[in-house]
Amino acid sequence: MSGGRARSLPADPAWAGPPPSLLTVALRGRCPRCGQGKLFLGLLAVRDRCAVCGLDLRGNDAGDGAPVGVMFVLGPILVILAYWMETRFDPPLWVFAVVLVVITPPLAVVLMRPAKAALVGIQYRYRGSEMGH
Repeated sequence: MSGGRARSLPADPAWAGPPPSLLTVALRGRCPRCGQGKLFLGLLAVRDRCAVCGLDLRGNDAGDGAPVGVMFVLGPILVILAYWMETRFDPPLWVFAVVLVVITPPLAVVLMRPAKAALVGIQYRYRGSEMGH
C-alpha cells in the first residue's frame, strides 16, 4: 500500500458490482461494497450486515475519528459565526450562548453521519479483511 492508494480488492463472489465512490458512501450513508444497502441503523449506529450484498460491518472501527473530524470542521465554523455576530451586531454574551447552544448540536449531527460513513468506507477500502471482505 504505497503512495496512499487503495489496494486492489479481491473479487467477492457475493457481490460482483463496481464499488461505490467514497463520496457516495459518505453523503448517502450507503454500504461501502455495493453502494445500495443502508449503512446506518438509527441515527449513528452502523448495521451489523448490509441487507443488499451481505457485507459484515461488525468489524468496523470508526472509533472517535468521526467526532474528532467533526470538531475540527465545526469549531472554525462556530468561531467565524461568533466573530461575525460580534462585529455585525455586538450582542450581549448571553445571546452568543443561546445561539451557539441552539446551532451546535444539529450541525454536529448533520456532519457526524457523513464523517462516520466516510471512515467506514475508508476502512473497508484499506482494511477490508477486517470487515468480512
